[in-house]
Amino acid sequence: QVQLVESGGGLVQPGGSLRLSCAASGFTFSSSATSWYRQAPGKERELVAAITSAGGSTNYADSVKGRFTISRDNAKNTVYLQMNSLKPEDTAVYYCNAIIRGLGYWGKGTLVTVSS
Repeated sequence: QVQLVESGGGLVQPGGSLRLSCAASGFTFSSSATSWYRQAPGKERELVAAITSAGGSTNYADSVKGRFTISRDNAKNTVYLQMNSLKPEDTAVYYCNAIIRGLGYWGKGTLVTVSS
């Protein structure tokens, strides 16, 4: 059974940092490209960052380039999103996504609130 469990969200002040984690199980994590998406209230879900299965290539939404870093540890079956210089517009539920045999699987999300 595929499981993706996000953690690390919370309330942070503008300019602060958070590190999100997504623990994966039930599939061969090292063979799956993974991504972080987010969905703000009243908005569509959008891609934030993606990383290839071996971690050799990443890409980012323009809005987070230079502030967020996606990484993965295949030995721990975990993908991370380091978020620095957070802005109020980064407030959203953040979701982990994994591509397994051409299908996308989602976690339940973790809420990030950036507010003073």
